[in-house]
Amino acid sequence: MAFFQPTAKTVPKHTIDPALQPWVEKYRPKTIDDVSAQEHTLTVLRKSLSSTNLPHMLFYGPPGTGKTSTILALARQLFGFSPDNFRNRVLELNASDERGISVVREKIKAFARQTPRAQATASDGKKYPCPPYKIIILDEADSMTQDAQGALRRIMETYARITRFCLVCNYVTRIIEPLASRCSKFRFTPLDSSSTTSRLTQIAAAEHVDVTPAVMSTLIDTSNGDLRRAITYLQSASRLSSSSDPPSLIAPIDIQEIAGVVPTAVVNDLAKALGLEIAGDMEVDGAIPKRQGFDDIRKKVKEVIRQGYSAMQLLSQLHDLVVLHQTLPARQKAICALAIAEADKALCEGADEELWILEVALQIHKAISS
Repeated sequence: MAFFQPTAKTVPKHTIDPALQPWVEKYRPKTIDDVSAQEHTLTVLRKSLSSTNLPHMLFYGPPGTGKTSTILALARQLFGFSPDNFRNRVLELNASDERGISVVREKIKAFARQTPRAQATASDGKKYPCPPYKIIILDEADSMTQDAQGALRRIMETYARITRFCLVCNYVTRIIEPLASRCSKFRFTPLDSSSTTSRLTQIAAAEHVDVTPAVMSTLIDTSNGDLRRAITYLQSASRLSSSSDPPSLIAPIDIQEIAGVVPTAVVNDLAKALGLEIAGDMEVDGAIPKRQGFDDIRKKVKEVIRQGYSAMQLLSQLHDLVVLHQTLPARQKAICALAIAEADKALCEGADEELWILEVALQIHKAISS
């Protein structure tokens, strides 16, 4: 009996259901025009794209600001949207996984020395000619060892005619100076509220998710300019709300729970126990809130800690509440900030969370009362 042997044509290609894709990947920019914010960087890259004269580049900035998405979108526009052409011309490596000198000498050097095949047509058929070089993208390049970065410097010089490098990192100070000096530097800043709101609104409309202004504000506050984090929170909240029967609306508290931050009501309640006035939450009759004693403050701190919230996160939110307070004098803010800084250092060294939160609470209470 002859068995049927499947060939390459009969085996179905692996496809990903868009409904099962993470929204971060599903809505990743396809062209540099789709990238949110970063106008200065995009202006320079558009000029480089039209002339196809691309230098070695160094993208640096906080996570979730579009560094990897920008270089991938740029590469697609340069080399076309054909997977085969893209695979032949672009090598993407995550340097945090492959960061040793052996990777530089083997994978990177082998790809850099290959002469790219000539292309008869433009990359998209209309706009940009396909350039005569390849691109090597090293994501999280600040994780590379010093030896690996030193070896990479020579490869960048030797094969500059046929290969361009793009280093992507969070901390530019971890890139050795000889390597950084060979690249054009592009700084990516945290996204502003309007850009984040615009992108999240677009994704919510495409996914048929109702997002209220309060939820949008919470997404922006908890993500701290990290668009990737904001999109992930939105997707998680959408799955959570649709899992109930009937589906429920997304609430700000849902976003805070997913993000792992302490709910605003809990932080405000603790702050009021320390004698800090909360804007928009004054007594109806105008009475001044009663000052709490040591036992009351200890009871309130124990209550918050017993709910399982992160002490580091609680310190961070208390810091923002104190520093951004509109009526608290600068001297008292400085005393509170110093107490929070000491507690942060102690917690990083493994100190007891409840004791240090109590210490900070008492210091803040003392500073406000004085």
